[in-house]
Parts: sequence; C-alpha cells; structure tokens
Amino acid sequence: MYELNRRSFLKVAGTLTAETLVATKLHALTAVQNEPTKPTGANDQIRFALIGAGIQGQADTKVAVQVPDVKLVAVADCYDGRLEHAKELWGNDIFTTRDYNEILARKDIDAVIIATPDHWHKRAAIDAMKAGKDVYCEKPMIHLYTDGPEMIEAARSTNRIIQIGSQRVSSIVYAKAKELLASGAIGKLNMVTARWDRNSAMGAWNYTVPLDASTETCDWPRFEGTASKIPFNADLFVHLFSGTHFITGTNGPTRAMATGGLRFWNDGRDVPDVMLGLFDYREGFNLSLRVNFVDGGEESEGLIFTGSEGTMEIAGNRVSVSRVPRPSEPGYTIGTFTEAMQKRILTEYRENYPVTHPSGAPAVGFETYAAPAGYSDSYDHFKNFFASVRSRQPIVEDAVFGFRAAGAALLSNLSYERGTVVNWDPNAMKLV
Repeated sequence: MYELNRRSFLKVAGTLTAETLVATKLHALTAVQNEPTKPTGANDQIRFALIGAGIQGQADTKVAVQVPDVKLVAVADCYDGRLEHAKELWGNDIFTTRDYNEILARKDIDAVIIATPDHWHKRAAIDAMKAGKDVYCEKPMIHLYTDGPEMIEAARSTNRIIQIGSQRVSSIVYAKAKELLASGAIGKLNMVTARWDRNSAMGAWNYTVPLDASTETCDWPRFEGTASKIPFNADLFVHLFSGTHFITGTNGPTRAMATGGLRFWNDGRDVPDVMLGLFDYREGFNLSLRVNFVDGGEESEGLIFTGSEGTMEIAGNRVSVSRVPRPSEPGYTIGTFTEAMQKRILTEYRENYPVTHPSGAPAVGFETYAAPAGYSDSYDHFKNFFASVRSRQPIVEDAVFGFRAAGAALLSNLSYERGTVVNWDPNAMKLV
C-alpha cells in the first residue's frame, strides 16, 4: 500500500532504488579569478586607502590588493602598532595616520575601505563620500537606525559609489542558489533556517590585547567616538540576512521576535552569546536565525531553504538541492478499519489515483553545485567594487540593500531588549 507523507520521506530516501532515483549529480561552478592583468595606463590604476586596520580591515586589504590595477597607498588606525604592521605588510612607502581626515584630504586617493567599529561607519563613510571618495564599507552598515537614511542620502547627493561588505552577494554559490530557487527547484519557498556557530574564544570575539596598549599608543577618545553605549554586534546576523535577501529577492521582514542570553561567556560583557530570531516575510516564508558562541559542535555557518517540493542547503562553497516532488495523491490511513472496509476504500482510492510509481514512492533527486577549490567570494566582491569605481555602473550591494540587511538584524536587538514582537516596514525601511 502507498502511504507516503512528509514524515516518511527520510525512510523512503534511505531505501532508494534505481527506479526511484532521478539524479545524484555533482556540478562544478565556474569562476574567473586572478585574471591576468590587462595593460593599463597610470591613470587607470585605482588608488585606495584603508580606514580601520584591525582584523577585518587587514583581511579585506589582503584580498583587495590582489585585484588587478589597484594600489594601497594609505592606512588610518587609532593604534600605532597596526600602523607599523601595515608598513610591514605593504611597504614603508604606505602613508599612515591616526586621523583618517588626512587621507580624505589627499587628491590622489580614489576610494577607501572602511573597516572601523560599527559606530564609526556612518561618519567615516559620509566624510569620505563628501571628500569625493568611493567607499567599501564593512557590514553591518549601520550602528543605529538613524544612520541608514543619512548614508543613503550622502551616496545620492555626492554621486559616490558605496558598497557594503557582505561578500555573499557576489558569490557564485549564492548566485546559483538564487537561480535554483527562481527556477522552482524546491517548489514554493515556505521557510529559511540560518545558523552561525562559533565554538571558540576567538569566535566569541575574545581577542588578544597588545602588550603595549596604552593612552600613548592608542588614541582612545578617537576610537570611542559616539559609542558611549555599545549594543549587541549584529555582524553575523547581517551575513545571514544579506544572503537570504539576495537569494529570495526580498526587501526584508515585516516583524521579528528574538530571545537569548549569556550562557557561557560571563567575562563582563553585557550582550547575549546565544541569540535566536524568528522573522515574517510578505513573500510567504519565515526565517529562523541562530547565532551561538557556545555551541559544542563544529564551527560553521549555513542556510537551509525549505520548499513545497524539496530543500536547498548552502554550506561553505557548496549549494545542494534535494528534490522531493509532492505526492500526486493524498494517501490514506485505513489500518484500524476492518479488512472488508480497507478493501472497499482501497478499491475506490485506486480508481481515483492509479499507481504512477512502480516502487510506490515519488522520484527523489539530489544535486550539488560546488565552487572550485580556493574560490573566494571576498575577491569577487572587491572585484565588483573596483569595477564599479571604474565604470560608474551600479554596485552589487548598495547602501539601500545594506541598510535593509542591517536594519533587519537590529530588529533582533530591539525584540530582545523589549521582550516583545517588533514590526518593520522593509520597503520604507522604518520601524512600525
């Protein structure tokens, strides 16, 4: 008898036969990276500077300098040791300063990477755009909701390019996931589950402090800026939101509810090390997010898109699709009836729903698409940024997209702090 429902799928999938298996395929995604440098004149080279030379800023710059025809010429940071290390990394001819305004005053700099703490993003980005510089600004774009409209308006009024640094938007893996979802590979999307687990002290931002840190070696007042109070850092949630929004083509959620707490890192911090969020989308699906700094398993991130006819999972540089076509018949439960009644019902049922699968199970298909070894979406994100700086064509992740991703992430903070559901208008980008 054929009695398949969603609960029994795992059992069916575990006993596949040659008749039921449609496809088990591995596809290689293609990427053109580290292209040979094309002959260019001196005026074609893009000269850029780094503002904020911490862990993320140095990592960004190490990737950015690999893009053909770009040159790092200056670095700004509040800590002298990082300015010294910048020269060790990129040469003694690099101009270094504690005050990024000295960089913005230079006419020979075309663009800047802003990798400062979040509370400096708005001011540094607006100052740079008003000084005529294009901007690559790390995520999350905003520290406060009021930052977003000001940054968007600055980009519009100055006609400057600003790219937000959620590199998933430039990934060939996420582009393939977007294509698969749009093609109906998993049917109608109804839920997205996203996670980021960081089971280590470094993962929980418990970073080493340099031995010479002092008021002499670090400009602490400049570093503090406007951050008298520092809320939860939404950086990891932003990655998950930007990936979800890019793949689904949505502007963001309409309401959010979050919970969490300090479960392990009782070291003086006042932000949760476990946070869970639930979000509603007008497009007809829900998003469940989890960030966990005390997880006992492997450090990892990923997204699972659940549709009416299968699932799609992104893990690392791979996207996999498991197709489970919806049964063409509703099924039946007749085991508790008399044998005579079972026979009557089954006869009538088969008249309405003839057997279409010899094995009694719907066809199941599995496909995986993998990026080539060594693929870097960060490289592609910087390549796209510098290409837009040259061409003045629209960027792949502008300030509007960045604000919608960061704004959605900040909903989690508000819900956690208020202990209630928070509503948001993703089109107007305003709290309701």
